[in-house]
Amino acid sequence: MSLKGVNAPMHSPASLCREDAPQVYGDSAVKMEEKKGIKPGPLASMALAGTTALIAVNLTHPIEIIKVRMQTEGKFQAGAFLRNEGAMALFKGIQAAWLREISYTSVKLGGYGPIKTALGADQEDSGFAIKFLAGSVAGGAGSLCGNPFDVMKTMMMADAKNKTPLPELMGRMYREQGVLGFYRGLEANIMRACVLNGTKMACYDTIKGHVVEATGWTRKDPRCQFTAAAGAGFFMTCTVAPFDMLRTRLMNQPTDKKIYNGFVDATVKIFRNEGPLAFYRGFLPIWGRFAPQATLQLIIFEKILGAAGYSSL
Repeated sequence: MSLKGVNAPMHSPASLCREDAPQVYGDSAVKMEEKKGIKPGPLASMALAGTTALIAVNLTHPIEIIKVRMQTEGKFQAGAFLRNEGAMALFKGIQAAWLREISYTSVKLGGYGPIKTALGADQEDSGFAIKFLAGSVAGGAGSLCGNPFDVMKTMMMADAKNKTPLPELMGRMYREQGVLGFYRGLEANIMRACVLNGTKMACYDTIKGHVVEATGWTRKDPRCQFTAAAGAGFFMTCTVAPFDMLRTRLMNQPTDKKIYNGFVDATVKIFRNEGPLAFYRGFLPIWGRFAPQATLQLIIFEKILGAAGYSSL
């Protein structure tokens, strides 16, 4: 049998690795490449998230000072605040904020990825609800760890008259209310953290997917990350504002007495005495803090993950 005229070359396995070998192009190749990244373990993820939080909080703390004053004082005037207390008052409670970020944000942000993987929410077809659950679990766990420093930070920021050092304030709280004093407002704080982190992480993850499909950008593209983070910041403000108001009021009670007997009592009293709109007092400063904070935290966290050789969220 003649083989004359058959010109098809035979390829060895090694030749397929050369530049003239067939290659895969398009969106599927991008997705395959992104999946190759290594996912950080829980401890590594939380350590990187804690580093992220310490960087971001220094930039957003002044906005939170204004938000807390609006929630506790009712009528807040920025000009009078600066005249009476000075510009450095914008950083009141920063020491407690550092400790809070290390204990709270490291868990809520760093725990999301491992929890999402454990729940099977890291698949391409995973829905919003399972991602919200992963974010809520991480947020609730973080609030348990960070509540003592959250209480101290809130009290230091809300005190317009005194500049009480953190160790002195902690000592007074322990003498007058014991260990339980550091966990005042815990119920509201857990609810807030679950709603906040669930909304933040699920929206960020979901918006990211839509942006990738609509633009062709990769999930590691800064434009994709910025768009998703900004959207997540707005939606989390809408859902968490009432819980943030309740948490602030519960945590800012005097160390020697209680104004509210828990989450439900605070809700009823504020609604009855100040009306439903009181729960959204300070909405613009909350948004002004959450939007840049969410954007900074998520983008910095993504960059740190990449620098450490890990895959993006």
